[in-house]
Amino acid sequence: MIKHSDQFKREVVDEYLEGMVGYRRLAARHNIASPTVRRWVAAFRIHGDDGLRRKVASYSATFKLSVLEHMWENGLTYNQAAATFNIRNPTSVGIWDRRYTEGGLEALALQPRTLSKLNNMKALSSKPDAKPDSERSRDDLLAELEYLRMENVVLKKLQALVQAQKKDAPKKRK
Repeated sequence: MIKHSDQFKREVVDEYLEGMVGYRRLAARHNIASPTVRRWVAAFRIHGDDGLRRKVASYSATFKLSVLEHMWENGLTYNQAAATFNIRNPTSVGIWDRRYTEGGLEALALQPRTLSKLNNMKALSSKPDAKPDSERSRDDLLAELEYLRMENVVLKKLQALVQAQKKDAPKKRK
């Protein structure tokens, strides 16, 4: 993946905003993908120069859910939602959407590495021909223990998120 400087991005956006050339032609001129140009322009229009700067971020599960809810309510694409919330990689929104659909809020709370480990552990522990504990190897038992510990952490995080949402929710008056 090629990393472009903030200055280069701004030059491409300025060139587009002059109105003399479209996304495709501009992208071909600079040897970049036209959706990239479109994303830069959208991010610049909404967030100015901040939308073009590099950003390394870790997003909370509640933030991810708010992005998804806004996207669904307003019929936005992943690219549009990413531009609206200044998320650099629109595929992240798609990944969040898939995760939420498959696993709910707890899947959004997990980091990708933890999620893949958890899925691997689930596959190991859900074998139909599982032997009784006394016949299983030490490594199998340790793998299951690790899975159960991760599952416990996930459930605790989910409980904390639910309590935080209840705390933040406006109280109804009678």
